[in-house]
Amino acid sequence: MLIGITLGDVTGIGPEVTLKALAKEASSGGARYLIIGDSDCVRHTNEQLQLKLSLGDFTKNSSARISIFNPLKDPLPRDLVAGSPAAARAAVAWLKEAAERCLRHELAAMVTAPVSKENIIRAGQAFVGQTEFLSQIAGTDDTVMMLLGHDERGRWLRVALATTHVPLKMVSEQLTRPKIELAIQLAAKACRDLRLPRARVAVCGLNPHAGEGGELGTEEKTTVGPAVLASKRKNLDVHGPFSADTLFYHAYRGDYDAVVAMYHDQGLCPLKLIGFETGVNWTLGLPFIRTSPDHGTAYNIAGEGIADPSSMISAIQLAKQLASARS
Repeated sequence: MLIGITLGDVTGIGPEVTLKALAKEASSGGARYLIIGDSDCVRHTNEQLQLKLSLGDFTKNSSARISIFNPLKDPLPRDLVAGSPAAARAAVAWLKEAAERCLRHELAAMVTAPVSKENIIRAGQAFVGQTEFLSQIAGTDDTVMMLLGHDERGRWLRVALATTHVPLKMVSEQLTRPKIELAIQLAAKACRDLRLPRARVAVCGLNPHAGEGGELGTEEKTTVGPAVLASKRKNLDVHGPFSADTLFYHAYRGDYDAVVAMYHDQGLCPLKLIGFETGVNWTLGLPFIRTSPDHGTAYNIAGEGIADPSSMISAIQLAKQLASARS
């Protein structure tokens, strides 16, 4: 089983958390790893962190536990500034390479280190996010972001988003019944893919108090509620819409296995509160497995050797778990 890991923006903490995570995971067996990124950067980071990882150059017949492949002809300069356009463009090229290898079934799964949407756009490339970019390569619009994380006592939140990287003022107009139904359907499937004993999904309302019967907004009546009802008719164990301020409490204590949130921060704020170090982003609905750590490039601490690899470790472990189950 070969797991691909894209290096992300090399001027951030992607190389550091990737190699720190592999130092832990590679020894556990069960998979080989292909780092898709700049070889010089990977080897320099390995030396700098004194990890002593054995790194091979990738070939089709390679048996190395960890190997490196860069689809770009030229290595990146060592002294790139944070957010460099060259680093941003390279990160996108590595994403594309990994996705195409997944589509050709050369990789069992892909894990993506963090990129900066802002700097990719400034480098001249249209880019909304890694989820949307990978969906475009895969030729599907039927994808959903799910974020998973747990606290120190093993209590989980699993949150699927009906909308993703949308300005708050545009959420209501972009929130549709088909999007909510898709998020419910894929959240339920994710629970089954995780081999959970049930797949009970709860759905947030959009407005405070889930609209207060229409007094604080009507989307619960016109859009969210009908999506829940339609999903029930498909024999899914789905409930709501509920006020988000109380729903996450009930999900956190185990009453529900997954939550469908209406917009980005509604779902991610509680998730990151309880599982900031362990959070994983899982793209549901792709024809291949893709996970990523639930944090950004952290330019402010890049190169200092203090980045916490916990989220990347969780992302690799989830990719391995899903790939093993699928195989």
